[in-house]
Formats: sequence, structure tokens, C-alpha cells
Amino acid sequence: MNRTDRSQHRRTGLNRRDVIKFGAGLGAVVATSGQTALAQSKAVFKTSDVQPPGYPTVVATENLGKKLAAATNGRLSLQMFPSMQLGGEKETIEQTQIGAIQMLRVSAGSIGPIVDDINVVNMPFLFKNMAHAERMMDGPIGQELLDKITASPNAGLVALCWMNSGARSLYNTKHAIRTIADIKGLKFRVIGNPIFIDMMNALGGNGVAMGYDQVFSALQTGVIDGAENNPPSYVFSNHYTAAKHFSLTEHLIVPEVLVFSKRAWSAFSADEQTLIRKLAREAQLEERGLWNTYEQQAMDKAKAAGCEIIEIADKTPFQNAVKPVWDKYGPKYQEMIGRIQSA
Repeated sequence: MNRTDRSQHRRTGLNRRDVIKFGAGLGAVVATSGQTALAQSKAVFKTSDVQPPGYPTVVATENLGKKLAAATNGRLSLQMFPSMQLGGEKETIEQTQIGAIQMLRVSAGSIGPIVDDINVVNMPFLFKNMAHAERMMDGPIGQELLDKITASPNAGLVALCWMNSGARSLYNTKHAIRTIADIKGLKFRVIGNPIFIDMMNALGGNGVAMGYDQVFSALQTGVIDGAENNPPSYVFSNHYTAAKHFSLTEHLIVPEVLVFSKRAWSAFSADEQTLIRKLAREAQLEERGLWNTYEQQAMDKAKAAGCEIIEIADKTPFQNAVKPVWDKYGPKYQEMIGRIQSA
């Protein structure tokens, strides 16, 4: 946690342990008090994001909270904890499952190990481009996949909407990556999902599963040589200050998911659930517009800082290299892959 995060945390008057305990108590109350009690009393729902203030997912979720408060005359509202204040993605998923956190923005890459059907969107080079991914998110396939998260008995989550997170590319501290041969032997952080580890190994690197909250220090100390993520994460989490070589491999387009704790969700009335789903859909579209602007700002900032931005003219060698990943994981998602690719 950096100085700004600590300052923000002091202003809340709570440390992380206090917040988790408070959220757990709130989740238990919401889950057991019933719809009538919820309708008559005020409730502030803890909301978490690993990204910093101003990040598109943070802003869109905060705006959802403002709309929710307005629509319920202040009875229901959200309190955002950005910048990993409540932990990394793995930690916050676990807290949301038990009700210590009520709303969470998390990568589909981190949901995949919990709800296997979601791993279909984690396949490398699945989407042709962002427009293709957006068609999936906005259409019946996107809703079907969200419903699979909600229906999963293991997840304990209600999936509300998708959010954009751009295309993920490689960045590292050692040298420019222009060809697949340049990846050989480099240690790259990936989300803790077997698909991503196998993907990085297939590309010739060494995939290292690591929480997002550990990446910056690992780059600085040489524990890893690089990571893979979108331009805003590369820049606005300060990874660009340690890893100056950013290669636009765009090997993954992994969307984000906004989820609610099922323990808390069950106490809402049908009308309240409908309202939150409606506001989440609006947040999905709002975040997309914010994302496009933010992504360009990130690229401009990286270039101004002297980072080397490398275009990959021919991605075919990279696509061919991950064929073993498709051979291993693709068959179980074959029907859904076909539907997505034809969307």
C-alpha cells in the first residue's frame, strides 16, 4: 500500500482488519434480517476494486452507487474501497463470498478457477478485437455466462454486468519483444489461472502466478522480469516506471465482472434486485466510454515517460505458439467458442 493509500485509509478511521470485520457483520445482518428490515433501514455496502481512484471501473461503480442512493432516497448506497485497500483479487473474492464485502469488481481471469464455464473468455486470441468482445458482453452469450456465475453453487456471487478492460499485452524490464523468440526464458507474472500459466509457458516464457498487489515490487526487485496487462494497468499502477518495454501482443481480451455477494443479494426485494441490475447495465456502458479515454491517456503517458511501445505487425507466430493451450482446454468449451467466434 502506497502513501496515498495509507492516507486514504487513515481518513476512513478503519484499518483493513476493522473493515473486514465490519463488512462481515453487515453481510450477516443483511443476509438474515429479511427483505422487510432492509426496506426500512439504511444499508451501506462495501465495494472493492484493486484499481486506483479515477480508474474507469472504479468511477463507473461509484456512479452506480450514487444512482442507487438517489433512487432509494439514501436508503441503499455503496462505499468504495479502491487501490487494493481490502486486498488483492483472490482475497476480495473470498471476502465477497462470505459477505464481508458486498460488491466487487474482479477480472474474469480470477473467476475462471471458481466457475469453470467462464474460462472460455480466458482463452488466448479468442476475440478478434475489442468490438468483437463487446458484442459478446452485450448480447445473449454475455448474459448466459453471467448467469452461470450466479447459478454456481461454489461461487456465492451474483454476476451483475461485464466491464471493459482492453487487450492485454506483454511488458518487461529486460528488452524489447518483437518476435516470439524474444520471450524465451523471461519470467512473466500472470493471473493465478492454469490457462494463463500454460499460455505463458507455451509462448516460451515462464508463467508466474502472483497477486496483482505484488506485481510492482516484484518488477522492482527482479522477482519477475515482466507481466502482461492492459495499458491503463501498466501505467496507472506504476509498472511502467520499472518495465520500460511494452509490446502490443494483445494476446488476451479478458473482460471484468461486477459481482454482488449472494448472501447480501438474497435479502433484497425483487424490485430492488431489478433496480440494481438496471444500474449495473448502465455502468457497463458508462465504463466503456471511460475506458476508451483512459486507455489513450495511459499510452500517451507511457510514451512521454520514454517507454518503448512496440507494435507487433504479425501475431501469427504468437497465435500458433498457443495451440497446445487450445488443444488442452478448447474441447470442453467447443460449443461456446463456436458461438462466440461467430458473434
